[in-house]
Amino acid sequence: MAAATMSPAAIRACGAGKAYQSVAQSTAITVQDATDMLRSLSAIATTAAGVAMAQYVATQEQRYLAVLQETQALIASATANFTNIGAAAAAVLAGFPAS
Repeated sequence: MAAATMSPAAIRACGAGKAYQSVAQSTAITVQDATDMLRSLSAIATTAAGVAMAQYVATQEQRYLAVLQETQALIASATANFTNIGAAAAAVLAGFPAS
């Protein structure tokens, strides 16, 4: 009965491939989470902007314009954060050897 063996190079290649797949999956989940965060913050900011606009139209109070500016800043910040997370995930994956 012959023993089933693999060469050390084959074992390393198999291990590296599995590790790469794990890193790729983790970075994909990270980007998905960042997408969910961006979507959620966008919904919150859009709702707040709608309420602020309605209040401004009804009252002409300037404080509601400040809320509109804050919601725009929130969306800009969330978009920048999403871009940074995506770039970081891509850099991690690109820096990880596939084999």
